[in-house]
Amino acid sequence: MSPKDTPPAPRATIRTVAADAGVSVAAVSKVLRNAYGVSDALRARVTASIEKLGYRPSKAAQGLRGRSTTVGVLLVEIGNPFLPFVIDGVQDVLAPSHYRAMIGVGRAQTHLETELVESMIDHGMAGLILVAPLLPAEVVSRYARRVPTVLVAYHEPGDTPYDTVNSDDRRGAALATEGLLARGHRDVGFLAQRSSQGRRANVATEREKGYGDAMAAAGLPPRVFDLVAPPDGREAELAAFLRRPDRPRAAVVWSDLDAIPLRGLAARAGVRVPEDLALVGYDNSPMAGFPLVDLASIDQQGREIGRQAAEALLGRIGGRSEPRHLLIEPHLVARSSL
Repeated sequence: MSPKDTPPAPRATIRTVAADAGVSVAAVSKVLRNAYGVSDALRARVTASIEKLGYRPSKAAQGLRGRSTTVGVLLVEIGNPFLPFVIDGVQDVLAPSHYRAMIGVGRAQTHLETELVESMIDHGMAGLILVAPLLPAEVVSRYARRVPTVLVAYHEPGDTPYDTVNSDDRRGAALATEGLLARGHRDVGFLAQRSSQGRRANVATEREKGYGDAMAAAGLPPRVFDLVAPPDGREAELAAFLRRPDRPRAAVVWSDLDAIPLRGLAARAGVRVPEDLALVGYDNSPMAGFPLVDLASIDQQGREIGRQAAEALLGRIGGRSEPRHLLIEPHLVARSSL
C-alpha cells in the first residue's frame, strides 16, 4: 500500500484522550472547561495527551450538550481608553483555556445593556463579564442566577449571586486628594460625573466618597462639581467650570475622560496648570503620559482587573457558588499637573 493509500488516523476523541492520560472522561472535561478545583498535575497530564493526540473539541457537540465555550463581555462604552487594558487581561486568562470572548457595547444606556445581556444569555453564553454597567443591582442579580456572572467597576459587595472585581476606587480618589493636599493645596474640588440618564456611574460614586474621606481627614470642606451633560456636550461644561469665579485651586477629576480635555481647555483659556489649577485624573490612560498632557492620574491596574475577572468567571463556570469580591490596589502616578 502506498503512503497516499494509507487511511487517515482516526480523529482523537475525549475518550481517547482520557485513555491516554489514564484519567476519566469527566476529568478531561473538567480540564477542557478550565473548571474550578482542577489540580495543576491533572491539567498538565491531560494537556500533554491533548497535544500528543492532536485533539480538538467539537464546537458543535459542545453546543448540542449546552456547554458553550463563549463568554459574553459587556463594555459600558467603546471610547474609554481604560477598557482595552481590561480586555487584554481577560484575554490573557481565556487564551490558554478553550473559552473565547464575544464583546458587546452598551453605550452607557440601560435599555441597550439589557438587550445585549439578554441576547448573550439567549445565545447560551457560558458566562458574563459586565464592565461598569448602569444596570441596577437587582437586575444584575436576576441575570446572575441564570448564568455565571462577574462584574467589573461595580461596587455591590455582600451576599450576591455574582462576583465583583474592582480597583479600590474609594482609596484611589483619596490618594489623588492626598497628593494635592501634600503639595499645600487646601481649596480642592472634585469634578463628578452623571450619565446622560441622570444616574451616577457606580465607580464615580465611590471616587467621590474617597475624595470626601481625604478632605474630612484634613478638616476641610468638600466642594463637588457635577458634570451632567452627555459626553458630546461635556466640553462646554468643562469650559464653564474654568470660568467660575469660585473655581478651586486644585481638583480631582473622576476620570481622565474629562481630566484630559479639561487640561487642554485650561491651556486654551490661559489657565496655567498647576500654577492656577492643579489637576489629578483617574485611569492613567495612555494619553495622560503624553508630554504635552503630562497629567497626574490614578492607575487602577486595568489588565490585572481583567485577569482577575476572567479567573473568577472560570471559577463560577466550574461550579463555585460562594461570592467573591476582589479589590485591586490603585496608585498615584505623579506628573507635572500635580
